[in-house]
Amino acid sequence: QNPLKDPSAVLDYVFDWNEWLATGETITDHTITADTGITVDSDSESSGKVTVWLSGGTAGQNYKVACLVTTSACRTDERTIWIKVTNR
Repeated sequence: QNPLKDPSAVLDYVFDWNEWLATGETITDHTITADTGITVDSDSESSGKVTVWLSGGTAGQNYKVACLVTTSACRTDERTIWIKVTNR
């Protein structure tokens, strides 16, 4: 199920990488990309979780938001969520 977001809301969404990371492995870099029409206000990483703050969007639209990480073991992977914008 896609997370819901009101067009006026500014909300945080979390990509939790802890189950994927090996013991002792850390995230050394991350990149957030989002479809045009939804705004990435900020993003940060802490303890294997990447948090992204999103604003905007048009009611009735779905937006793809992707998180690409690089780790201390030189592994790279990407996860994608779809945000459904709806008047709430």
